Amino acid sequence: MRVIEHINNSKQTAFSFEILPPLKGNSIRKVYNVIDKLRDFDPKYINITSHHSEYLYKTLPDGSIRKVNIRKRPGSVAIASAIQNKYGITAVPHIICKGFTKEETEYALIDLNFLGVYDLLLLRGDSKTLDPSQQNAGLYHEYATDLQRQVNNFNIGIAVDGSSFEANETPFSYGMACYPEKHEEAPNMESDIYYAKEKVKNGAAYLVTQMFFDNGKYYAFVDRCRKEGISVPIIPGIKPIVFKDQLNVLPRVFRSEIPEPLAAELRKCTTDEAAKMTGIEWSRQQCRDLIAHQVPSLHFYTLMATDSVYQIAKDIY
Repeated sequence: MRVIEHINNSKQTAFSFEILPPLKGNSIRKVYNVIDKLRDFDPKYINITSHHSEYLYKTLPDGSIRKVNIRKRPGSVAIASAIQNKYGITAVPHIICKGFTKEETEYALIDLNFLGVYDLLLLRGDSKTLDPSQQNAGLYHEYATDLQRQVNNFNIGIAVDGSSFEANETPFSYGMACYPEKHEEAPNMESDIYYAKEKVKNGAAYLVTQMFFDNGKYYAFVDRCRKEGISVPIIPGIKPIVFKDQLNVLPRVFRSEIPEPLAAELRKCTTDEAAKMTGIEWSRQQCRDLIAHQVPSLHFYTLMATDSVYQIAKDIY
């Protein structure tokens, strides 16, 4: 069943979460451990993040310089297939622009179709850590809407080089991102809403938000989207705080504002464990309020927060 069907057919607010592929050398058991912990809450779908390779330039003993890949993870294609086959839960690999060529994206789509994984989340991805060689405009998409065009073409049998092929029997369905507090590069919220509308007009079945900690901003964003004619589900993304330093890190990295009542409680915390408990309680109340407002689904970002997500889900599902 497609993600959008799970959302539309669910009799209550659906539960889903996002996992990070393990670094090279680690077993998929790390992924399974997260899923095993959370599967009791009937996740309707599981997202698998994707990250481009990151490089540094290392000076060798002879004085020469070598480019070294410092961060490799197994592809989201393989992990999505493994999850879907082991658990029978809809897997949603992230397909991103940054760090992946148009050709590599096409190969990923071919593999996913072969493996029977038909749901995607299309994203731009992080551009801050790109190597200069990964920024060739002829080889890489610049924006998620460009990536969306490639997937749409693939669905009707048009390859990245413009040639035709027999279209897949089952086309890809996908969601895309949106930003209740405005994307960091958007000049204003009106511009952000415009591009959200374009994503939906061109085929996004649903939108999922960047993490936020103030439900009022989510509700205001949804209201603006509805007034602009955006009628697809807008899934709130939830990230429980687990470390003291996230009080400053999350606003800086993700541009997600920490409401003062939460900030005040986090400033009182003298340990990460205390911050984790504060984060659980805040997210728990946040989720209860969202469920009371009948949001279609809650999507949890579990990186470093699996235990917190478990505690929250246990209380609200």
